[in-house]
Amino acid sequence: MLALPAASAKPVVSDVRLGVHPDKTRLVIELSEAPSYRVFSLADPARVVIDLPAVDWSNGAEQDGVGLVSALRYGLFMPGTSRVVLDLDKPARVLDTFVLPPRGGKGYRFVLDVGPTDRETFLAQTRQPPVESKVPLPALAVSLPAAPKKGGDSRPTVVIDPGHGGVDPGAIGVSGLYEKDLVLGYGLALRDALLKTGRYRVVMTRDDDRFIPLRGRVKIANDAGGDLFISLHANINASKTLHGAAVYTLSENASDDEAAALAAKENKADIIAGVDLSGQNEVVSQILIDLAQRETMNLSKGLGNMLVDSLGQSTTLLRHTHRYAGFAVLKSPSVPSVLVEVGYMSNPREERDLRSPKHRAKVVAALVQAIDQYFTVQQAYR
Repeated sequence: MLALPAASAKPVVSDVRLGVHPDKTRLVIELSEAPSYRVFSLADPARVVIDLPAVDWSNGAEQDGVGLVSALRYGLFMPGTSRVVLDLDKPARVLDTFVLPPRGGKGYRFVLDVGPTDRETFLAQTRQPPVESKVPLPALAVSLPAAPKKGGDSRPTVVIDPGHGGVDPGAIGVSGLYEKDLVLGYGLALRDALLKTGRYRVVMTRDDDRFIPLRGRVKIANDAGGDLFISLHANINASKTLHGAAVYTLSENASDDEAAALAAKENKADIIAGVDLSGQNEVVSQILIDLAQRETMNLSKGLGNMLVDSLGQSTTLLRHTHRYAGFAVLKSPSVPSVLVEVGYMSNPREERDLRSPKHRAKVVAALVQAIDQYFTVQQAYR
């Protein structure tokens, strides 16, 4: 068989770096090919967003913020589109964007310069059309994975939601492990275990490294006719000794300060990925109105209690294990939903456990046991 031509491979990123100059902060992305690009700004919080073709980020290194940039994130945003998000420390305007050809042993370099400005000028920039390369990127088609319909299948539908993904890495463990990668492994293992029973239809919000907006995850569950929604996450904490799994169900009032802080952090995922959240008030209001459907919340609480009991038989639990917080992904008005934090990636010993196939199998078995119990109870009341 003939090998595929090299042109079919993704351009490779060999370096991502930020530099501070007297009058500007410069971003340089070094690639194996000259990229097309799209650059625009978003407000509240202030961000500069760069869209590129889908590229291979495996050689890119994490970058701390410097100068006008407080943080930098990059990764796959949508199929065919990579995204870089610069969180700005203060209002800044895009001074220049260009691509340098290979020279001195370096590949093609995409360069973006930002300089200080006032808020009024920055806001005016957010209303301008994107800055695009001479060969523009295809228009961004924001699409969600298709949720398969039930058809004549009467089995319960379990929707598994591995948190984060793509440009949003989530928490970063002590070894550099990304939360998005860890929980995808748990999600795929849970899918396989549920399918093996033959008792369930299973829908994944994502089964690869892609970004899914928070409201998009809820929509996938609703469109699939989900009977249960389980969002998988891992946590970090300033304390390196804190450890244990926890289960969260929805409440507008968090059960403690830590639950409130965690929900606030997780609910910023769309902001991290450079999504324009303007004009969402009506959607959010409707979701909050729909939360009057207390039956869904009560079912979620029942499942949460079952998960705590099941997980407690095989793994360490956080104190006050069943907690309540306003997670955006738990706000389906019709699908009972829980969020499971499998453990703390900031604890070196627990992170080692979380990475091990043996521990993952124990956690997955406990989840399946609780799911079985939940649907057994539901069928008994029909």
